[in-house]
Amino acid sequence: MNKRLFLKTLGIGLTGLPLAQALANDEIEPAKKVLLPMGIQKGDKIGIVSPSAATADRIQFEFAKETMEALGFEVQLGENLKNRRGHLAGTDEERANDINRMFENREIKAIICIRGGSGAARILPLLDYQSIKKNPKPLLGYSDITALHNAIHTKTGLITFHGPNGSGSWNSFNVRQFENLFFKKELVLFENEQIKGDDLIVKQNRIQTIRQGKVSGKILGGNLTVLTALSGTPYLPDFKDAILFVEDIGEDPYKIDRMMSTLMLNGTLSKIKGFIFGQCSDCNPSGGYGSLTLDDILEDYILPLNIPAYKGAMIGHVPKQFIIPVGSQVEMDASIGRFKLLDKVFND
Repeated sequence: MNKRLFLKTLGIGLTGLPLAQALANDEIEPAKKVLLPMGIQKGDKIGIVSPSAATADRIQFEFAKETMEALGFEVQLGENLKNRRGHLAGTDEERANDINRMFENREIKAIICIRGGSGAARILPLLDYQSIKKNPKPLLGYSDITALHNAIHTKTGLITFHGPNGSGSWNSFNVRQFENLFFKKELVLFENEQIKGDDLIVKQNRIQTIRQGKVSGKILGGNLTVLTALSGTPYLPDFKDAILFVEDIGEDPYKIDRMMSTLMLNGTLSKIKGFIFGQCSDCNPSGGYGSLTLDDILEDYILPLNIPAYKGAMIGHVPKQFIIPVGSQVEMDASIGRFKLLDKVFND
C-alpha cells in the first residue's frame, strides 16, 4: 500500500467512514457538463431528509410534512430523519444513506432538507455520486446544505436549489417563487421585494452597488462559512467565470474578513466574473478595539477585482429568500441589484 492510500485509509478509519465508498468517491473526476434535474409537478412524491443537525422540537417534523403537502406533494420521510447522535441527526452513515436512498428511489421526484445547522460536510465522502448522476432530481435547502450543493454540483454537474428548508419560513413570497420556478418553469427574475411601509423612504431590502455593470455566467456559492470550509477539498467547484453568491449569519466582521481572505488565497476570487452578497444577519462587531465594517471588507476584496458586484440580495437567513438554482446560467445587473435565469433548469 502506498503512502497516499495508507493515509487515506487511516483517516477514513478513524472517522468511521466506510472505506470503499469514500475511496471510490475520491476518484470521481469533477463533472464537465451541467446536469439538469427532472421537473416536478403537484401530486409527485418528495422525500424529506436531515443531512446536518438534529431537530429538537418534534413539531418541526410535522411543520415540514404539512408544508410539502400544502404545496401539493405526497411526502415520504427519510428512514433516519428523526435520529440523533450528539448535535447531529444520526450517524454519518444514517444521514448519507437517507440521501442516497432518496436519489435511488424512482418514486421520489425531489428531496427537501428539513434544516441546516452543522454536519453535512461529514457525509460528503459517503454520497453515491454515480447514483445521483443517474437519477437527477431537485435538492432544496440552504445554510449548511451549501456543502451538498457544492459537492453534488462538482461531482455530477447537477443543478440543485439554494432556498428554504422544509421546516423554514414558507410565506407567500417563498411559495410564489417556488411555484413559479418548479411548477411554471419560469425564467425567474430575482429582484428584492421592497415594501415602503410607514417610513418616508424605502429602507428594507435595499441593495448597495459595489461596482456597476452587467455580467452573465454560472451562479455558484451559498453560506460563506460552509463554502470556505470546503477550501482545499475535492468538493469545491471550479469558479472560473462564475458569479459567486454568499450569505451568512452571526459572524463578526473579522471572521467575514478571514473567510474572504481564504477565498482570495485559494484563487476563487481571481476567477469569478461577478459577485453577489446576500444578507449577513447579526454580523455586527461584538467588542474589542475598533472593527472593519462589512462594507470595508467587501470593498477591500471585491473592488480590486473590477467586476460587477452588489450586496443586499434576499439570500440568507431571512424569512423571504430567493430560491437559486446552483449551477444555472444567469445574467446579473449590479447597477440595479438583480439577476435572472437565462436557460431552463429542468429536463422535462
